[in-house]
Formats: sequence, structure tokens, C-alpha cells
Amino acid sequence: MKTALKSEENFPRMVELRRTLHRHPELAFEEQQTATVIMGELRRLKIPFKYGGVGQGVVGRIEGGLPGSPIVALRADMDALPGEENTGLPFASQEGGKMHACGHDGHMAMLLGAAALLKANPPAGSVILIFQPAEERGGGAKVIIESGALFGIDAIFGGHVTRHYKVGEIMVGSGVITAHSDAFTIRVKGRGGHGARPHEAVDAVVVTGLLIMAVQTLVSREINPAHPSVVTIGKVEAGSAGNVIAEEATLYGTIRTMEPVVRQHLIDGLKRIAKAVGELHNASIEVEIRQGYPPVVNTEREADIARRAVLKILGDKGLVAMDQPSMGAEDFAYYLSEVPGCYVRFGARREGWENIPLHSPSFDFDEEALKVGAAFFDQVAREAIAAYAARG
Repeated sequence: MKTALKSEENFPRMVELRRTLHRHPELAFEEQQTATVIMGELRRLKIPFKYGGVGQGVVGRIEGGLPGSPIVALRADMDALPGEENTGLPFASQEGGKMHACGHDGHMAMLLGAAALLKANPPAGSVILIFQPAEERGGGAKVIIESGALFGIDAIFGGHVTRHYKVGEIMVGSGVITAHSDAFTIRVKGRGGHGARPHEAVDAVVVTGLLIMAVQTLVSREINPAHPSVVTIGKVEAGSAGNVIAEEATLYGTIRTMEPVVRQHLIDGLKRIAKAVGELHNASIEVEIRQGYPPVVNTEREADIARRAVLKILGDKGLVAMDQPSMGAEDFAYYLSEVPGCYVRFGARREGWENIPLHSPSFDFDEEALKVGAAFFDQVAREAIAAYAARG
């Protein structure tokens, strides 16, 4: 990336912070050491903040130069994922079974880099710095909202690193950005027995196999192909021994949709198929649906502000249009149900790198992306404040 950015001088510090956070990942609602690192940096920058303790967010505030001017929020997520890192990085996770496989360590470093720029040259309006717990599970955005951190906010901006795009590119889109996510658990109860006498039993494994295949027809044969949707069964538990017919089986999965009507059809269809398969094989099947995050829907005005910010720091080549919404999910959606805002994607792939997906034990990103993210957060806050002030 050849574009000169204001964040260049803060780059070594952002790298240091990112690597410190990467070495010591913490899971959702456990981000105590992570919060300590963030608060230490905010103190160094002389930025006041509030922290409610473990499981809460760190919320800093940079006061604007003109009282009564607009207030803009910027958000980074703090939590890591369960999993064993195999990147081989010299700063790889030192916490067994935990790793920053989703780039949240980078998001925090970016926002702290932007905080340094905004503190050194405050805009007319105020900027709220939100370091949020538990994006990966539990909807930590709700904790921030319940704390009152969004009070008086005109808009909020956030983003996520991705190796789908190169460093120096930022994807900005309006409308639906990510899918609605729902989780489900299906419990199959048959009648256990000896593997040599299947006629005396109701085999929960056989029932489960039929159920898995039948569920795959929900999207492929019942949903308009123009409406993106996914039903995935990712985990199955059944059986105790090779010569014992399983009495029970449990399936865990996810539903991803863009349209409320499609979502309801898939939920109803899952229950319908489970009931039919159970009756066919004389088994009892229960379906539990757990509502996940709603879709992230960027507002048009804030997406335009984000585009202007990208063009100012990166030029035309840096602005990437959204090709299609992601089937992933993001609790940034909860913020957008309260205030307008925009969620972007930061390109983080180095030239020659393959696209290793998020949540992979091998995931890493080019740290040059930290410069881009910090510069964007700084500029988008200034663009938004100027736009809202002009609106009056």
C-alpha cells in the first residue's frame, strides 16, 4: 500500500498493541486483561473512559471543540474465539484453547490508533470510543446499549478485517450487509438396543441420517434461489458403542437468511420435517430454535459518509462496492436498531496471500491494515460530525 496516511506515525504503537492483545486472547464476557490493556492506552492518551468491570465494555470519550456539536461513536470488539492457534506467529496465543481468529485484536488496535489522531486534533464534535465485549456470542452490543453509551449519539461506525480484499481497500455498502442468524438444536429420541437385534429398537442414528438429508432440501427445493439462505447442521452427537443401537441423538445447526419471510419458512419447515421423520420412524423429535443476531442494515446517509471518508484517505482505488451481502452475522445490528450507522470491511490480505477465512486456526492479517483502519475511523468521525453540523 503506497498511500500516505496520517496514521503512519502511530503504526509501531498499533502493532505493539495488536500483538500484546493477540498473545492474550479472552473469550466473550471474560475480557479482563484485554480491557486493562485498552484502559492503559487510553490513560496514556489522556482520554477519559468508563468501565463497568468484567463482562462490560470500555467506553472512552474525546470531547469536541464546540459544545452542542454532533456526537459520533466508533466501535471495536474485544473477544476472541475458542480454538488452538496454528499460525506459527512469534506472538501467537499463549492462552491454550483461545485465539484471535477473527481479527478483533486488529479492530482494537485500529480504534486506539484513531483515538490518538482524534485526541491530537479533536474535531468540532465529540467522539465516543466503544470497546465492546462478546461479539462472538452473547450479543455484547446489548451490554453497551443498556449502559447508556449511545445516549445522544448521532451515528455509529464500525468495521471488520477480511482477507477477501487487499490491504488498501475498504468495502462500503448500504442496505443489508450481513444475515439474520438463528441457532437450532434437534433432539431425537428412539429406543436403544443391541446392535445385533435392530428390530427391537428405534435407531436414533438412522433417524438422524434421514433427518440430515431431508433438511438439505429446505433451501434447495423450497426457497427462491434469488433469496440467499443457508441451513447447516454442524455438530451431531449420538451413540455410545459400535454394537449398541443409539437411543438418543442431538443435532446442532444454524439458519442464515436475509428476508423475514424466508426465515420463518425455514424455521417452520425444519419443524415440519422433524415431525414427519419422527412419525415415519416412530421416534420422538424436538426442535429448539434460538434467535440470533438480526441483519446488519447500513443506512444510506451514513454509507455515503463512509464512502467519502474512504475516498479522502485512499482515493478511488481504495473504495470497493459490496458485491453481495455476507451470510455471516454481527451484533453491530443491535446498534443500528438504535441509531443510524455504517459497518465496513477492511481489506487485510497481503499480495500473494490466499484467502484464509475468518475463524480458521490459521487466520492472520497483514498488519498494514491497521494503518488503514485507524485512518478510516479518524476520517469518518470527522466527515460525520461535519455532515451533521451542516444539517443543523
